[in-house]
Amino acid sequence: MKFVRFNQSQLGLLTDDGEGIVDLTDRLGLTSDEPLVEYMEGDYDASEYVDADADVDVSDVTLEAPVERPGKVIAAPLNYENHIAEAIADKDITTDEWFSIKDKGYFLKAPSSVIGPSENIVIPFSDRRIDHEIELAFVMGEESKDVSNDEAWENIFGYTILLDISVRGDQDRSNRKSYDTFTVVGPCVVTPDEVGDPQSLDLELAVNGEVRQSENTSEMVYTCADVVQYASIGATIEVGDVITTGTPEGVGPLADGDTVDATIENIGSMTVGVEERDVSFADVDVQKHGQN
Repeated sequence: MKFVRFNQSQLGLLTDDGEGIVDLTDRLGLTSDEPLVEYMEGDYDASEYVDADADVDVSDVTLEAPVERPGKVIAAPLNYENHIAEAIADKDITTDEWFSIKDKGYFLKAPSSVIGPSENIVIPFSDRRIDHEIELAFVMGEESKDVSNDEAWENIFGYTILLDISVRGDQDRSNRKSYDTFTVVGPCVVTPDEVGDPQSLDLELAVNGEVRQSENTSEMVYTCADVVQYASIGATIEVGDVITTGTPEGVGPLADGDTVDATIENIGSMTVGVEERDVSFADVDVQKHGQN
């Protein structure tokens, strides 16, 4: 099944042609502002509506992020060998030598950075390099702590596309990647039975029609379950948390007016616009005040 959140708090299923939505909200009696989380935590079954006629066209609604405010967005750094190579070669991407999740762990992105595919990416500074990164992500369907690799696979509810937008520089990753609109998630969450092998999916990102990133998830250093297993050591991953698995080579800058097309096999595609604020990072003045 392919779940979508639309028009703020409606939950639906995409039809097979991807053009219509079967509205589950009233059919299942969902009342939460986070209907997908309510669905995952409750005793609901949407499978009987898979073949129902569409209630609305996708073109007539606003597609939102599947989870509006996940408790956590957990992100794996440098998880494709070819991106590790380009990151080491380009000091704008990272000033570190090679490292892995095992070396430095994961990082967190602010939940407030999450948007859906109907919104634009907003570049916060006109004088900083802002890069795109396409990633396979997933939504957790079960609470997970100290889980095994097998348990990790079982606890994933479904898979989605995530754009990890990044300011390049020396600031901490969680700072540079947490500006508003810097975590684009969508267009849907696809259950594992329809995705197939998540470690064998083609992904592609194009900017203004030019393909910049093209890879298969088989090239990940750590699998989806590996990331969950590590992140759950001593920490509770909650229902609705979003976990993203890193990006392949080809990251590059975005500019005002760009159009970003992102596609992952068996999940779908989304098109997102880019706009820029007229703010210079060089002019930002952080005041230091004495103690009262």
